[in-house]
Amino acid sequence: MAQAVRTQRSLLSLLNSDGKAHPVENTMVAVTVALGAIAIFTTFSHSLHLVSSWAGLLGIFAGMWGQFISATTGERFLLIIGLGASAVGFFIGMAHGGLFGGVLG
Repeated sequence: MAQAVRTQRSLLSLLNSDGKAHPVENTMVAVTVALGAIAIFTTFSHSLHLVSSWAGLLGIFAGMWGQFISATTGERFLLIIGLGASAVGFFIGMAHGGLFGGVLG
């Protein structure tokens, strides 16, 4: 009786769905998701608007560059999640005081 064999799938195998290694693209995915998470979670504290706005801005740029160089659908999916989180964190950080928040002028 033939049965389907289940293979162990890791996050990297989901990102590298074409069977090739993409170290630069996967690094951009990790950086974008991490910056998006930082940007979102620091918006919960009004006093961390500098962190949320800068992390959001850097996450937006990293996500845009990651979209430009991405090779697989899995990478693009996580990049969009990170980009959305970065944008929300950036805009809420801007609403709470901005990128400089009284430090300049």
